Formats: sequence, C-alpha cells, structure tokens
Amino acid sequence: MQALYLEDGSITYLSDYPIPSPTSDQALIRITCAGICSTDLELVRGYAGFKGVPGHEFVGMVQESVDEKWIGRRVVGSINLGCGHCLQCQAEGPEHCSNRTVLGIIDHDGAFADFIVLPLKNLYNVPDTLSDREAVFTEPIAAALRIREQIILPPSKKAAVIGPGKLGMLIGQVLGLDGNEVIMLGRSKNSLNLADSLGLETDLVSAVDSDHFDIVVEATGNEMGLQQALRIVRPRGTLVLKSTFSGKTTAELTKIVVSEINVVGSRCGPFEPAIRLLANKALEVKPLIDGEYSLREGLSAFEYARTPGVRKVLLYP
Repeated sequence: MQALYLEDGSITYLSDYPIPSPTSDQALIRITCAGICSTDLELVRGYAGFKGVPGHEFVGMVQESVDEKWIGRRVVGSINLGCGHCLQCQAEGPEHCSNRTVLGIIDHDGAFADFIVLPLKNLYNVPDTLSDREAVFTEPIAAALRIREQIILPPSKKAAVIGPGKLGMLIGQVLGLDGNEVIMLGRSKNSLNLADSLGLETDLVSAVDSDHFDIVVEATGNEMGLQQALRIVRPRGTLVLKSTFSGKTTAELTKIVVSEINVVGSRCGPFEPAIRLLANKALEVKPLIDGEYSLREGLSAFEYARTPGVRKVLLYP
C-alpha cells in the first residue's frame, strides 16, 4: 500500500508498505481522508521520537472485521490504545495507560497510508450528512471539547485563546458555544483574519494588558506561548495548556505560585459530542482547510503545511 514513512526527521513516500493485518478485536480501515496537524509537524522535528507512519486525524471505510456489522461503515476513530487491564484503563480509559500506543504518534502506524488498523471499540460512525472534509475534524474538535470537561466556564468569566491556528480556531468556537466571552489572540493582524471573518472577537496578544483574563488557553504550538499566557491570566485564574512541540520552553513560573494560577494540561477528548456538533453545523470547519493533496503528493503537502499561517492540509489516498 501507499504510506508516508517517518524516520530520523525525514518523511518518505512509499508505494510498497505492508498492509496491516487486524487482530480479532480490530478492524482494517481504508483511509479516505486524513488531516495534517501541528503534532504531525512536530513529530518530524523529533517530538515523541516516533518512527513509522504518522497521522491520527482520519475518515475511512471499514474493510475487514470479525464483527460483520462494521464492514462498509464510514468511521472516525479515537487514537489511544490502552492495555485494557491496568487500573488507569479500568477507571479512566486508555488515554493515560502507561502501556498505551497512540495512532500515528506512539508505536502504532497512523493514517497517512491506504489502510490502518484500530480496535472496534475505538470506532465511531460518521453520519451520511457529513462529508469527509468535515468529519476529518472530529479528533481536533474532541480535543477542544476536552477543555469543557476539565474546567467550568461560567458566562461571567472572560476567556482567551492564544494561537489562532488549526486547533486554536476550533477551541475558540467550542468555548463560545454557550455565549461565553471568548477572544482569539495572535501575534499579527494577518493571523487573525480568519477569526475575524468567522465573527470571533480578536486582538493582538501584545496589546492585551497583563492579568486580564480569567481563563487562558495556550494553543500556539511554540515555545513562547506559555510565557504569553502567564502574563495575561489573572491571579487565581486558570491556564489551559494545549501545545505539544519538540522544543523546550523557558518561562518565569513564580506567578503560578504567587498568583495561585490553576494550570491544566489538556489533550484528547470525546468523539460523540464532536460528531454531533459537526452534524448540527454548530462549528465552521471548512474555512480552516488551506490545502488538499493526494497521498502521493504527501511530501509537498507537509512542506506546505509548514508554511506560516497555513492551517489544515488534507491528504487523500
């Protein structure tokens, strides 16, 4: 099969990569659409030390399964595969299993290929009303929804999202669903053009006063994000960290102690409500698509995805 293969910071297009074989609890899924996200770009830079086929945002058709009712279904899938036996898996699920693998990120080949395998319990049906170009956003929307599971966001509280990129734009829309006051913050006016066009409130992060927001979500994907977020969060406010990147950040952490800042790490989230939001057209996702390539053009797709200001790039096997 076709696949994009990552090793030692280099992506290679292969036309003869082995098709994976599903175990008894897994399905073989033919990929119809996959999305390049910031984590994929960071994997190339060395994040997580990954070797294999990257890609974790996908839509596909089930080709093989012991449970025949799944065959022919269009699906998306959650990306964490736990052992299923440890206390963490039993109590909370696979997201923090110490023995987990993660689709396209940790020891499990991902979606930049013709086929993948995933456990049946990880799969979710895609409604016929959703196109592949919409459904491929399920995983990052789920990640945005995770914030709503972790913190209370009363209507009276002011929230900011730093980083109007791939994930940040979804987070801003999700946090504003219940009428909350949410502002998107960027480093330049050009970076905020899309947010402006979607009717979101915007401003330059450099223009915001210190100690200004009750809740700040850091989604910049770069080393400076934490420093910026700490500056603008109010005493006893909440700082939500969403960025994953290969570098190291330096920031003065004294404010966390002195101002009693609540720091929340936030990663993967719930798929079912993400699919419902998409099906109900509650979020704008198509304007985030900046490029579409065949898998054979995957190297060019990655090069374009690295261009500053480019958001979602899609791949089609």
